[in-house]
Amino acid sequence: MKTKQRIIGYDFARAWAMFGMLIVNFTVITGAEGNGPAWLRAFTSLFEGRASALFVILAGIGITLMTKRAVASGDQLVIKASRQKIWKRSMFLLALGLLLYTLEWTGDILHYYGVYLFLAAFLIVVNSRWLVGLALGFLVVAQFLQLRYNAFEGWAGPVPFMNYADFWTIEGFARNLFFNGYHPLFPWFSFFLIGLWLGRMNLQEGRIRKRLLLISIAITTTVEVLSKVLIHISTPWIGTEASTFLFNTGPILPNVLYILSATGTAIAGLILCLYVTERWANSRMVTAIVHTGQLTLTHYVGHVVIGIGFLVLIGRLTNQSLAFALIYSVCFFAFSIVISVVWRKKFSRGPIEWVMRKVTE
Repeated sequence: MKTKQRIIGYDFARAWAMFGMLIVNFTVITGAEGNGPAWLRAFTSLFEGRASALFVILAGIGITLMTKRAVASGDQLVIKASRQKIWKRSMFLLALGLLLYTLEWTGDILHYYGVYLFLAAFLIVVNSRWLVGLALGFLVVAQFLQLRYNAFEGWAGPVPFMNYADFWTIEGFARNLFFNGYHPLFPWFSFFLIGLWLGRMNLQEGRIRKRLLLISIAITTTVEVLSKVLIHISTPWIGTEASTFLFNTGPILPNVLYILSATGTAIAGLILCLYVTERWANSRMVTAIVHTGQLTLTHYVGHVVIGIGFLVLIGRLTNQSLAFALIYSVCFFAFSIVISVVWRKKFSRGPIEWVMRKVTE
């Protein structure tokens, strides 16, 4: 029973991560950023870079759980088969993400996922300490690259961070993937590595959960306070723009402080979701949200094709208010829940999840 609860806890967390992603993406795509009262701006900013971080961490956990039995067997042929399955899925996600990119969805995360999975296949047998060390290494390299090179190269106007001019060239694609895209390998693969590490922990044990929750809250609180202090102290010396660039905890640009803070909030949110599903496992609402989390790949594609497509149809794609973007996000999430509940009555997997498994088995 506990194993099941653990799994549905991850699905529950995945659904809420998707909700946060909807808020961020619909806010950006409708041009609603900053177009609302202060309290609403503060609320929507809570999800920026946090929902996606939780998504990536959950993906890392999923890979660890998927390969756990193969790794424990120590059989090199079984481990090789697991790697091949991961590589097939990585190619599927890469292709699907690039297909969405052709629809001018420049905020795609799936093609990055494909690369994360490809690299993760090599690491399924690596010692846990090495995973944490690699995560820190990717973070340090990312910070060096941001300080050494122009982090805004390739992005073209008139709307900031909406059009990557040379994405379909070798140089532009590599720059976007490794350095300054929405979820570049440096440092976003750090989240995935943390997920691989977390997947090896027994989160069914209350003591471990409590410790992780307290540590994650402490990390985020400390980093956020440190960020404010460093910005305040450094601004008179280097200016507001430079101090924000170096010490902000927002996702653009994803510096050391952002990764640490977002990791803390993601782990805290995950632990809380595990508690909720353990306490109210038989709740209809919890079950509905769990089903939604099990179909997140389908819903992700749906929010691009259907969600943004509908905005185009009704002429509400630009110059919208934050209130409209938030209401639209809530409505689309509710729509996703209803679709998930109906679908799961007849099918065990979402349509795109089913296709991926058929193609990659």
